[in-house]
Amino acid sequence: QAYRYRPESLAFVNKVGAVAEELDHHPDITFGWGYAEIESTTHDRGGTTDKDFELAGKIEELFL
Repeated sequence: QAYRYRPESLAFVNKVGAVAEELDHHPDITFGWGYAEIESTTHDRGGTTDKDFELAGKIEELFL
């Protein structure tokens, strides 16, 4: 996701963190001035699982 300012990307990352805590499934997050990148995988399963798709759906809801 691209943002114009760092505070907007930080706010988004904090919201994603709250969702991740609720689901007990924590993505890798990289963010900086005006951007946030999220990568979710289930490391102990060696790939993408239903937990990753559930997390992605919840993150997508943040945009609605």
